[in-house]
Amino acid sequence: MKSMPPIILSSLDQARLLSLLGSKAYGHLPGIDALMDEVDRANVVDPKDVPPQVVTMNSTVRFVDDSSGAEYQFTLVYPDKAGAADSISVLAPVGSALLGLSVGQSIAWQVPGGRKLDLRVLEVVRQPEASGDYHL
Repeated sequence: MKSMPPIILSSLDQARLLSLLGSKAYGHLPGIDALMDEVDRANVVDPKDVPPQVVTMNSTVRFVDDSSGAEYQFTLVYPDKAGAADSISVLAPVGSALLGLSVGQSIAWQVPGGRKLDLRVLEVVRQPEASGDYHL
């Protein structure tokens, strides 16, 4: 597997995700450890210092799975907002993989069942921090 690309996380997203990960409601879901590893390895910055091309929570991102060539566009959300049209939970393998990536970066990600994805960010269509929305 390729080495993990550097990722960026806002301090607000980090705090919210650590709270989520510490919740008993999500403690036994598959993929929780992988998400915790991503939060732990992230370069954490003030929300005002997040570059606009970084996938943050509540960002709408266009990406491709280079292993299949399929393109997607989703909004990365917290689990309580999952299920809305064109949204993906940060607890889903694809959601965890995209968190913190920048446009042009790729990540190889293991999903349940032994399949591997090779995700590459094509565009951050909307990012809350770029719009000054820090309360989302």
